[in-house]
Amino acid sequence: MKSDFLIALTQLAAERHLPREQVLGAIEVALASAFKKDNPASGQNISVTLNPNTGDVSVFALKTVVETVEDADKEITVADAQFIKKGAVLGDEVAAAEPLPHNASRIAAQTAKQVVLQRLREAERDLLYQEFQQHEGDIVSGVIETAEPGRTITLDLGRAQAVLPYEEQAPNERYRKGQRTKVYLVSVRSTPKGPEILVSRSHKNMLKRLFEIEVPEVYNGVVEIQAIAREAGFRSKVAVSATQPGIDPVGSCIGIRGNRIQSIVNELQGEKIDIVSWDEEPRAFITNALSPSEPVHVELLESEQTAIVVVPDRQLSLAIGKEGQNTRLAARLTGWRLDIKGTTEWEEIQEEIAAAGGAVAAADEEATEETEAVAEVVEEAIAIVEEVEAAVEDADVEEPVTAEAEP
Repeated sequence: MKSDFLIALTQLAAERHLPREQVLGAIEVALASAFKKDNPASGQNISVTLNPNTGDVSVFALKTVVETVEDADKEITVADAQFIKKGAVLGDEVAAAEPLPHNASRIAAQTAKQVVLQRLREAERDLLYQEFQQHEGDIVSGVIETAEPGRTITLDLGRAQAVLPYEEQAPNERYRKGQRTKVYLVSVRSTPKGPEILVSRSHKNMLKRLFEIEVPEVYNGVVEIQAIAREAGFRSKVAVSATQPGIDPVGSCIGIRGNRIQSIVNELQGEKIDIVSWDEEPRAFITNALSPSEPVHVELLESEQTAIVVVPDRQLSLAIGKEGQNTRLAARLTGWRLDIKGTTEWEEIQEEIAAAGGAVAAADEEATEETEAVAEVVEEAIAIVEEVEAAVEDADVEEPVTAEAEP
């Protein structure tokens, strides 16, 4: 029996990919529970230990040290307690060995089985959760189990199942049952049924992880990805910089004859990827971000976090992109609102500003002349008033007026 028990224990641990010690602990708890159920009247606090080498089962009951034993199932004398625990005194609790139930084999085979399996399922869930939680933010591979257009897709990741919601799917991709695909592991949540794993094909960090996989310089930190703007399935922009002199960050990501970037494009099923140089100076960064167009002037309105970008007329549609995509991605990449102008429109705006400035200057000059004329009139009026006041004062002095009393 001992040999069979240990063999079964070892096989169970291997099948469930669980540590043997964890299985052992689950069985000990299960046996204790089963023995309690077999003799509920005793009310004993039972514990069980299982020798992993021999398979021997030992049963212990927690008993209180008393002077006179009244309930042998729960109490023990001082003398007996000191054989178990040296120095035991009244009121202490000791674990006293108990004889195995006469039907211990049947109990272990029947009652403990369900409890053991339950504990194993719980342990397996915890291990799976911990295993996949460590891979949050990584790319994992799975086989599609269910795939219906416009609905959530389920994937088999080997030891667990993952969900790929519709909003996390790339619009240009088609999925079919049995297809193996790479996904970005967004989050793992522990549930009573096991880990709930959320994956994505449209997350911008999937693009970042692909660069880390395909470009050694990115993985090693020689080239850093500073920003990503992505419209999954259609187009993305990636801003990169070098941490060491003499390194071409854009060239490193593209690879010889474009082999590195092509591997990423293939994985994303044809998504276009623009790799641009990051620059801490906003004008330079905005210019780079609007690639493949070539801006000739960038004017920043910092209070509004807006940049007016002037491009050659022939590149206006190129700078804006299909349905504004190029400008939209560049704005998200740089963090600036971008207002794209052609050179002709920009020159017209400058002429209007200059004309408006001339009109204002002329108006100011005319207003100045009018102000000077008014000032002259005012000065003349003041002079006349002063002359009148002086004449009145002189008249008062020469012909004084006196008041006489009536006779």
